[in-house]
Amino acid sequence: MTETAPVRTWTCVVAEDVALLRQALVAELRRAWPGLQVLAECEDGASAVEALAEHQPDVAFLDIRMPGLTGLEVARIATEASPRTHIVFVTAYDQYAIDAFEQGAVDYLLKPVKPERLAATLERLQARDAQPDAAALAALLDKLGALPKAAGTVEPLTWLTASAGRETRLVLVDDVLYFRADQKYTTVVTAEGEALLRSSLRELLPRLDSNTFKQIHRGTIVNLKAIAGIVRDDSGRGTVRLRHRPETLVVSQPFMALFKHM
Repeated sequence: MTETAPVRTWTCVVAEDVALLRQALVAELRRAWPGLQVLAECEDGASAVEALAEHQPDVAFLDIRMPGLTGLEVARIATEASPRTHIVFVTAYDQYAIDAFEQGAVDYLLKPVKPERLAATLERLQARDAQPDAAALAALLDKLGALPKAAGTVEPLTWLTASAGRETRLVLVDDVLYFRADQKYTTVVTAEGEALLRSSLRELLPRLDSNTFKQIHRGTIVNLKAIAGIVRDDSGRGTVRLRHRPETLVVSQPFMALFKHM
């Protein structure tokens, strides 16, 4: 009697910061591919990185523009944190980006996602069984990273208003060594001390210069210029040593990929 080969179960992670769009994409995925298991629905890049490292899914649907880590940065981290994961980018219409996608070997979906386009993408994914082409993905990410900023991109913050007791301080963003999540607020740490910012880390992330400030943990954003050194331990996590402050900061294992070329 011939044994029937087990049917492969595909898994995915969805990362989109707009809740309605995330829910709509998940609903479309479940309709178009009932056997696909959605292991995590993420609202920002940091949670997407953690989900990829934890679940090692077959596919990741990544919104390109998310608070903090962009979809492009998450994809770059995924090449190490979850190398078997196929990446599908989800993007608003941008002709420069579309041209880059068309020349590459990575799938993309345009917002709003159309059922016929999603069906074609899912069909291509199911036809693949090999590990993703890391070199092709890296080349695409380099090309996308060099594209001009989209119209309407918000300029990074220069100053912050934070409180220290009864005193209100005007803090130059360049002087900030790191930001630490403090429940629904954010602690701002400089060489001179700490102050409290009345907004969450998630609200702050899109307003920071992504070339200077990097999220290294779900609750920590560090100024790259403030880093004196980084040590990787046996578990793959890292420890950041700061200039001008005695404390050290923990880098979650998936985020260590950010420092690979530093």
